Amino acid sequence: MKRALVTGGSGSIGSAICRRLAEQRLHVLVHANSRPEAADAVVEEIREAGGSAEAIGFDVCDTESARIRLQAALESGPIQVVINNAGIHDDALLAGMSPEQWRRVVDVSLNGFYSVTQPLLLPMARTRWGRIISLSSVAGVLGNRGQANYAAAKAGVQGATKSLALELASRGITANVVAPGVITSPMTEDLFPPERIKQIVPMQRAGTPEEVADLVAFLASNRAGYISGQIISINGAMG
Repeated sequence: MKRALVTGGSGSIGSAICRRLAEQRLHVLVHANSRPEAADAVVEEIREAGGSAEAIGFDVCDTESARIRLQAALESGPIQVVINNAGIHDDALLAGMSPEQWRRVVDVSLNGFYSVTQPLLLPMARTRWGRIISLSSVAGVLGNRGQANYAAAKAGVQGATKSLALELASRGITANVVAPGVITSPMTEDLFPPERIKQIVPMQRAGTPEEVADLVAFLASNRAGYISGQIISINGAMG
């Protein structure tokens, strides 16, 4: 059974991805940092549905701690599917953005991509099969007012992924980015009321975590073996 790691696996999109990968008969490592009980709940849900999962906890911003935790996980075998989903918002216009706001958002999304992915590459490459899928955002593709830090971090992940795809292509490993638009979650319900969604999304509705998970699951499957180095938007035709 192949093993998959989903960072931020306890959130709305992350948990949907975990459930969908488990349905594809992957053993899922459900990652969380500040809310381990939420990861445990996702694991329990997967197991009750007949799937295979375990929780894993570490701070993606702490490169050394992440490496130690991942090395321990690798003792049970390679992790061949990596979903870089962890990310945070801390919005402000750049003119008023504090250094901490900039650094923290970039640290989680961009430096976290490195901290999680890099230790897993050589064991994955030895199997000559792997899938690396990173979650970006419409902000990383188009930019967004008040989110220069978030857009910069996600655009950085996109560039890193394109480079990684070239480095790993001969090893049977693909690397892609999924860039969601407005997706239903407790956070977006506050940020995007229905009338606002109708203004900015041509399809006039928010996407669902399950729709994102379906796309990620396809990219993680054998059927997507010739898709690599791509940024695939799922945003209701926002651009």
